Amino acid sequence: MTVIETRDFRERVLAGEQLLGAFVKTPTAHAAEILAQEGFDFVVIDEEHALFNPETTDRILMTCRHAGIAGVVRVSDIGQILRVLDCGADGVLVPHVDSVERGKAVAAAARYRGGSRGFSNTTRAGHFGKTGMADHIAAQDRRVAVIAMIEDVQAIARIDEIAAVDGLDAFFIGRGDLTVAFEAETAASPDVVGAVDAITVAARRVGRKVFVMSGTPEDAEALSEQGATGFIVASDQGFLREGAKSALQRFSVALD
Repeated sequence: MTVIETRDFRERVLAGEQLLGAFVKTPTAHAAEILAQEGFDFVVIDEEHALFNPETTDRILMTCRHAGIAGVVRVSDIGQILRVLDCGADGVLVPHVDSVERGKAVAAAARYRGGSRGFSNTTRAGHFGKTGMADHIAAQDRRVAVIAMIEDVQAIARIDEIAAVDGLDAFFIGRGDLTVAFEAETAASPDVVGAVDAITVAARRVGRKVFVMSGTPEDAEALSEQGATGFIVASDQGFLREGAKSALQRFSVALD
């Protein structure tokens, strides 16, 4: 199988390109391959809220590399960052970055120079030893995107300080978690809308990029106007549900 060369995901993130992606929540490589074929820019393997083991994540990341789509992993904790980067992840999405200290820990775990990432080039990321030490370190520090999830009330009060942490490339605004955290009924509540404004303003001030989950084109357009450039538009489960629902309705009408 031939690897399809694509522009580094982090390079595209930092350039502010409009990027469309989806969560992968089912433990199979097929969804990532199909999404690549349809032209999506990235997938996020959801180790936080779905049933993945290390071998499954590894297999999906291998598929992403060969299919030509960026593979990002939402890790369950900082201790998982090393494993997924060694497997060749193009980036990490890290939950609950609610303090400067946690932001620094996330950035350090993902970087060699100035960080604390444990070294090994005998991994997929290092082409199983083919890439020498210096080249591997430089390539990984250049190409791995670090995306911090802002989804806690306490993070909003500290957002300017968190945004200034070196090594964080982007924020993901967790509107669902913020809605729960503020004890609001919907993401349209004033508290959540205000939090989104605060995050986007802080990010723009220091040149950080913003990712969001957006279920409608209208919502994505509005968030784009606020500065968001990365959009997770659904999950593989969501696509399956919508496709199944549509097919059932169409065939039920035709056969009625």
